[in-house]
Amino acid sequence: MGQLDNKIALVTGASTGIGLAIAHRFAAEGATVYLTGRRKAELDAAVEQIGSSAIAVRSDVSQLDDLDRLFAEIAERSGRLDIVVANAGVGDFGPLGAITEEAYERATSINFKGTVFTVQKALPLLSAGASVVLLSSSAALRGAPGLGVYAATKAAIRSLARTWAAELAGRGIRVNALTPGPVATPGGDGLRAAFPQDEQITAAAEPAVPTPLGRAGRPEEVAATALYLAGDQSSFTTGAELFVDGGATQL
Repeated sequence: MGQLDNKIALVTGASTGIGLAIAHRFAAEGATVYLTGRRKAELDAAVEQIGSSAIAVRSDVSQLDDLDRLFAEIAERSGRLDIVVANAGVGDFGPLGAITEEAYERATSINFKGTVFTVQKALPLLSAGASVVLLSSSAALRGAPGLGVYAATKAAIRSLARTWAAELAGRGIRVNALTPGPVATPGGDGLRAAFPQDEQITAAAEPAVPTPLGRAGRPEEVAATALYLAGDQSSFTTGAELFVDGGATQL
């Protein structure tokens, strides 16, 4: 018996990294998992890795037409959703004086707008007692030079978790924020590589700060916390923020 037997889950941004690890763990625990992402090849590879419990739907969370097609397919095939993990996100390095409109639009459209409308459009399908998990970042708690826009979008995610937990409590729907710290993923590695070789900036930048545990996290460790928030073991937890950051923001 798995912890998510007979559950229907959606994980956005699930073709690689943390999203893929969450989708994989959910499927292993008995859920049928819908995976989204913008790149078809990576999505197909993720489904092959996870197996028959995974269903790939190529979509971009910043495009509302894509979201409409996604939820229409879920409605037709499954008729409901028990779990939504809004994980899709991007991060670009950009100090205040170097922020471009293109980078701003990309971060806010995917990280913030994408989260808002993913959850909004999921509402008609959410079952009583459903769980919504929003991926934030420990960058939101640190003044890391060059991560201003990214950190702001992730701070907004924390705020949305509180508001939506209050709004949806009457339906028995729980909403929580999951906040990873430095995690070894393709996206995180790419962001770290973008930092200039400036000792002052690098020392202050959240992705480069060693955790008290002396290492970066693994996607599977974040997935384990997502499983807790998605399942019945967290039935009395809503509006909360759970950190998986190796103590980076706590010690």
